[in-house]
Amino acid sequence: MAAYGYIDKWEIGFPECPKPRENRTNNHTSAAAGAANNKGGDHLAIARRVLQIEQEGLATVAERIDGAFSNAVALLEQCTGKIIVTGLGKSGIAARKIAATFASTGAPALFMHSAEAIHGDMGVASQGDVAICLSYSGETAEVNALIPRLKLKGIPVISITGNRESTMAQHSDCVLDVAVPSYPFPFGLIPTASYTATVAIGDALALALMTRHGVTQEDFALLHPGGLLGQKMLVKVQDLMHTGDNLPKVLPAATMRQALVAMTSKRLGTVCVTDEDDHLLGIITDGDLRRILEKVDNPFSLSAGDVMTPNPRAIHPNALAATALHQMERRAITSLAVLDTNRQLVGLIHIHDIIKLETSR
Repeated sequence: MAAYGYIDKWEIGFPECPKPRENRTNNHTSAAAGAANNKGGDHLAIARRVLQIEQEGLATVAERIDGAFSNAVALLEQCTGKIIVTGLGKSGIAARKIAATFASTGAPALFMHSAEAIHGDMGVASQGDVAICLSYSGETAEVNALIPRLKLKGIPVISITGNRESTMAQHSDCVLDVAVPSYPFPFGLIPTASYTATVAIGDALALALMTRHGVTQEDFALLHPGGLLGQKMLVKVQDLMHTGDNLPKVLPAATMRQALVAMTSKRLGTVCVTDEDDHLLGIITDGDLRRILEKVDNPFSLSAGDVMTPNPRAIHPNALAATALHQMERRAITSLAVLDTNRQLVGLIHIHDIIKLETSR
């Protein structure tokens, strides 16, 4: 045993760490010398080992996802009141995070401290609520003391635990198993993978419920009005698009020289090809120009109509800028034509317009 009253990690076989020198002092010189000799190698080994443990824990839990998860989502979907998440210690910290995630996705939720609840704070719970109880052992006395009281109020209980045979699990309406492999590092006592798995299951519940409720990007933005997220998500394409004299466009009969001038003068790397009534016919990008230069001996003998890509991707001016960004990233393009309900060209939005929005706020 170590002199400090805990199990020495070198006694339980953690080979990644070297045995420390026995003469420990509190002076800064010894600490600095130790750090210099260490060179951080053992720290990196510890970091990799911790991340590996947590990754393996999540993979184990993911493999066990079954109908119990669907049952839990169904209970949450039927909730007409609040989602109450409770736990103690590290499970209490996880419960706070899970409750915050539910609330941020539009589901009324709050954290209830288990110890405070059994001394009066259970007044926040009422019929129509659903409770999510967290305890990895499933034997946390304060949490288990709440369950009969919740049941008396007609509140269904979902338990998230690593012990399906525990007292908490046996008295719950639905049990989500977050048991992870047991590792001796460090000490076999500090919640690492178990905590991560608990929070991850909470995230999965919140996002599954959000999907079932049909929460849109607009809904999500309204829940974050004061933050950068809400500000960005409420910006529409029409707020950023290039219009009027700043919109590069030519007729299909225009020469490639004219198309190139229109493209370079607006500095958007794109030119739209329209008919006389501004109906979009096609688009030419700087990438198209490079390909033409490689393949055609006299590219300036071609017209814009010869080179354009017909029926290009487009977006409506009332669409969210976030939606435009998603489309451009998914299709590996840098701009979108903006068309009104009559399929007439009203603007052009470039990916840099959205990126500038993100970096300027």
